[in-house]
Amino acid sequence: MSQALDHYTPELHVTAAGRDWILRRASDFDSLWEGMVADGRADADEHIPYWTELWPSSLVLSAWLADRADELRGKTCLDLGCGIGLTALVAASFGARVVAVDYETEALHYARINADLNGVESPLWLAMDWRRPALAAGCADFVWGGDIMYERRFVAPVLQCMARVLKKGGRVWVAEPGRTVYEAFLSALPGFGWQGRRVLVQDVDALYAQATRVTVAIWELVRTR
Repeated sequence: MSQALDHYTPELHVTAAGRDWILRRASDFDSLWEGMVADGRADADEHIPYWTELWPSSLVLSAWLADRADELRGKTCLDLGCGIGLTALVAASFGARVVAVDYETEALHYARINADLNGVESPLWLAMDWRRPALAAGCADFVWGGDIMYERRFVAPVLQCMARVLKKGGRVWVAEPGRTVYEAFLSALPGFGWQGRRVLVQDVDALYAQATRVTVAIWELVRTR
């Protein structure tokens, strides 16, 4: 992104993975949540609208995927928690066969719009609860997620979902900005048959203007059993 924002805008113009992208979204997090509360759609923790923001982790993960374009081209890839679609579109733009999932159908609506806006062949967009993965076992060569660990209750279902869908010998990449809950995710890896290593640490500007940059790490996970 060329300049940090000081206010919400429904259309983002960002540079990621060596090209410019136009990304449409519905509303900023606070306004969307307030609207959901007002009309009775905020049923506790199930529909917190994390998807409406473009998180710094998505920018770092996009660059990571682009650096591995030759490796991903033609492979079946799963984007967990795709939001408005940036990382899925980056991978699809160089020929990866991407299945992009999110719990929120509204997120997928905007992700489809963004595929058209950017001239990218649309991934397969799928509304899915990762507690009940609607995907065949061993279907994905690669799995990734950008900033998907917000709450401890996500740890077990995410690890179980990834274990189900990943092919033998496949890899998972998780980009995260140092949230405290991620320590619980890392601690849980061995118990769920995973081994993880940090493969990148990078400082990146936040979407909105702030005094410090955001430090994002990418972790690579592989199965141990």
